[in-house]
Amino acid sequence: MRRVMASAPVEEAPVPAGEPRAERPKLRTEFAFELPRGYVDDEGKVHHSGVMRLATARDELIPLRDDRVRENSAFLTVVLLARVVTRIGDITDVHAGIIENLFASDLAFLQDMYRRVNSEGHTRAGVACPECGHSFVVDVAGGRLGES
Repeated sequence: MRRVMASAPVEEAPVPAGEPRAERPKLRTEFAFELPRGYVDDEGKVHHSGVMRLATARDELIPLRDDRVRENSAFLTVVLLARVVTRIGDITDVHAGIIENLFASDLAFLQDMYRRVNSEGHTRAGVACPECGHSFVVDVAGGRLGES
């Protein structure tokens, strides 16, 4: 029989009097993005920029009760993204109908971004130049030239 030893409680190292405690980095909960093609609204205006927030457990559970998802499991992505995308261009009321009308490349972009921000906590990806093999990091959420 294997014995499991209880671990001792972890104690923080004492901070000398007069020295401030190191603060934890601020949690980033919203991530800006630029859609590759853009959402075309009913008036023909193209919206490229947007914001996605971190998903909560509730965001992932609520869609499972949605009848559209029960009928077609592929619709889960649409309902989930509609919950976490808070803005696309001037549109702040992002709902499943808007996500459904995205171009396939934009939907795939948002799916990848969702995975990155919710599992890795950032939108950066390591890439390499196909010519010289030099490795570097890019922000897959996009941005305008010259911005960091």
